[in-house]
Amino acid sequence: MSHFREAERERQIKWRRKTLQNQENGRQNNHYYEHVLPAENWELNLWPGIRSDSSLPLSEYLKREQIQKHSGSHNLLSSWILCANLYFPFRKSAASLALLRDFLSAKVSADIAKVTCVELEFESRELCLKHGCLLGEKAGKRGSGQTSPDLAFIAESTNGGQALILVESKFTESNFERCSGYFKKGNEKYPRNSDPSRCLHAHKLLPFDDGCCHLGQWGRRYWEYLLPAINKDAFAALNSCPAAFAGYQLLRQQALTEAIAQSGRYELVMSCVAYDRDNDPLLCCLTKTGISDFRTGWGRLFSGKSKFLTFTHQEWVSWIRQHDDAGEWQDWLIYIEGRYGY
Repeated sequence: MSHFREAERERQIKWRRKTLQNQENGRQNNHYYEHVLPAENWELNLWPGIRSDSSLPLSEYLKREQIQKHSGSHNLLSSWILCANLYFPFRKSAASLALLRDFLSAKVSADIAKVTCVELEFESRELCLKHGCLLGEKAGKRGSGQTSPDLAFIAESTNGGQALILVESKFTESNFERCSGYFKKGNEKYPRNSDPSRCLHAHKLLPFDDGCCHLGQWGRRYWEYLLPAINKDAFAALNSCPAAFAGYQLLRQQALTEAIAQSGRYELVMSCVAYDRDNDPLLCCLTKTGISDFRTGWGRLFSGKSKFLTFTHQEWVSWIRQHDDAGEWQDWLIYIEGRYGY
C-alpha cells in the first residue's frame, strides 16, 4: 500500500468516526475493514445531497439508466463514489452546469460554450446501434464489462456543434490496470494469450494485422480505431504495449473517444483523467512502459481526432470555492473539505 493510499485511508476512517453513526466494519474481498461500510449502507458514502431522500437521488438515476453500481461503492476509498460526490450534483440546474462550463472552458478546452448534461458510466447507445457493438465488448453493460467512462460532460462547442468529454476518475489507485489480454489465465470464452511476449514489443503493433494483439481474438476493436491515430515515433520508443502493465483503462478510453470522434457525431471529443494531485504513484505508473508521467506522456502517443487532457479534483473544488458567488454550494464545499481535504 502506498503512503498516499494509507494516509487517505486514515483520513476516511477519521471522517467516519466523526460524522457517521454507523461504525460497523464492512466486508470486501472476504475481509472486514474499518474503511468499508456494510454493503447495505453504501449510501452513507454519498454526499447527503445525492442520497435517496434528496432532490437528486443517485440511486434513482442508476435505476433509470440501467447502470451497474460499482461493487466497491461501500468502500470509503472508492474513486467511483468520489466521482459521484464531486461531479454528479452539478447536473441539477442550469446555474450549476454553467459553473461546469466555465471550469471546462478554462481547464480543458476554450471551445466549450455550454454544458448540457452530466452522465456517469457513459455509453454511446446511438453509435452502438448504428455501428454494432462499438468496441466489440458484447457482454457488457453500463458500469460492468465494457468501457463506460466514469464521467461524461455533454456540451456544445463555440462553433455550434456537439462536444463530448469523457473522464476516467481516480482517487487512491496507483495505476490504470493491467491489460486482461496480457495477464489473464483465459477460459473457453476468452482464450489465454499464447504469446504474451509480443505485448512487450510495441513496435510490432505498427504494421498491424489480426494476430498482433491478443484482444483481437476476443473480438475487441480497440486498435481498429487507434492505429490510424498512432504517433509512430512516440509509440516505437515504448518498452511495451501501453496497455500491458498499467495503462489498460487509458487505452480503452482512448479507443472509445477515437471511435466516437471518427464517427463525426461530435465536433469535439476528448479523453480526460481527473485525479488527486497528491497521488504520486499514479503519475508515474507507466514508467515500466516507457512513460515517466502519464499526464504528459500518454497524449503524445496519439495524434488522432480525439484529444487527451488531465485535471485534478482539487482544481475543480477550488474553482467552485472561488466562483460560487451565490453561495449555493457552501454545504457541499464543507462536506468535500471535511471528507477529502479538498
